[in-house]
Amino acid sequence: MSSLHIESEPSVAPLPTSTPIRSVSDVAALINSSSQTNHYARWIVFLALGGVFLDAYDLTTLSYGIDDVVREFRLTPTLTGFVASAIMIGTIIGNLLGGWLTDKYGRYSVFMADMLFFVVSAIAAGLAPNVWVLIGARFLMGVGVGIDLPVAMAYLAEFSKFTGKANKASRVASWCPMWYAASTVCFLLIFGLYFLLPQQHIDWLWRASLLFGAVPALVIIAVRSRFMNESPLWAANQGDLNGAARILKKSYGIDAHNVATHETPSEPKLPKISYRELFKAPYRQRTLVSSVMNVCVSFEYTAIAFFLPSILAQFLGAGVFETISASLGLNALFALTGGLLGMRLAWKFASRHVAIAGFALQFIALTILAITGHPTSTIAIVVAILMLGLWLFAEGFGPGAQIMVYPSLSYPTHIRATGVGFSRALSGIGSALALFILPILQAKFGTNMFWFVALSAALPIIFLLIIRFEPTAHDIDSELGA
Repeated sequence: MSSLHIESEPSVAPLPTSTPIRSVSDVAALINSSSQTNHYARWIVFLALGGVFLDAYDLTTLSYGIDDVVREFRLTPTLTGFVASAIMIGTIIGNLLGGWLTDKYGRYSVFMADMLFFVVSAIAAGLAPNVWVLIGARFLMGVGVGIDLPVAMAYLAEFSKFTGKANKASRVASWCPMWYAASTVCFLLIFGLYFLLPQQHIDWLWRASLLFGAVPALVIIAVRSRFMNESPLWAANQGDLNGAARILKKSYGIDAHNVATHETPSEPKLPKISYRELFKAPYRQRTLVSSVMNVCVSFEYTAIAFFLPSILAQFLGAGVFETISASLGLNALFALTGGLLGMRLAWKFASRHVAIAGFALQFIALTILAITGHPTSTIAIVVAILMLGLWLFAEGFGPGAQIMVYPSLSYPTHIRATGVGFSRALSGIGSALALFILPILQAKFGTNMFWFVALSAALPIIFLLIIRFEPTAHDIDSELGA
């Protein structure tokens, strides 16, 4: 991989108004103090969110079609667990690999490469002739999702100002409404195909929705090649202050120059990139709380979001049309709305407080769902649906947004993607366990499985009360010596 995507230019003397830069903290300070609006930087943020959209879409596609997959391939509960968890296992590997590669070789190189995973895996999964090809394709798809998220979060954090309306926390939190927007689009697509496909081939829904995932991936590949650029913070971290100055000019219109241009050149000391760094002071406690949040949120999210159609169909007695409609409505009205609110809350309030409030509401919703059990009356059904909506709304504005804000803003540039990748790898472990365990719990305990899920909402609150680190208190990239 090439480590930096910057066109070479002849060395020129800096303009009188040019600002000197000596370190990463200087670059961060220029970005934070910039008052100019530059559409180029916004395009980079938009494309980073495009990757998040694909991640969510691919993870949502089988949430409805899993029952059709079971019938078509006559799967046992064990094989069903492998089909459902294959993408999460791939995500774990992709997160660990993608986070390290992003910090080692740069944001641009990894970002441009990971879309190929989506194209190949989407086509292979949609045309899978047997369950083993489907499992392999879903695993490869998970690797692509895992690689994409750390680099996308790095772009969102490093092409944003620390304060103001479109600040780092707000833009990182925007991954959550984008995620739910993708889920909503996925259900809209399934909803449309439900009417377009012949009734005798309604079981093709899962194949068609998987195949469609290759289309936006190809579009993003084409657009990325024109607009994407390397992060100026990462370039400065590699000792390439000239490159960082050029990116600042192109992305923000900021005139800057390397003060060491005319000095005796020396070999820059590259920062150490290792997962061990996450467990050293002062990052150890940040890693712990971020890890607990990611594992618990993923377990909760998988229980509710992935199994939402099954919950509606089995617990509420809904048919195919009602199940798709209810899933679409809940995602659009509650989850997406909560995600949009989360962006605003991330701009105005401490991340720790927002996360605790979200987890508390989720615990209440899950407890009521467990008490309600199999609803038989109209009132009980309404209460159950409202509690599902409350959980999705709380997820959107609270934990769903903050599980990315915490790792993205807790670590400096040289280990930011590594930290995000580690947190998301643990999230993948939580999801994989949920996908494997929850069908068994659902079959054995029915709606009482919500008692187990409720524990996942209570545990992070304890850690957030003990570990009081606030990622939005200060810009870690502006710290002296960053």
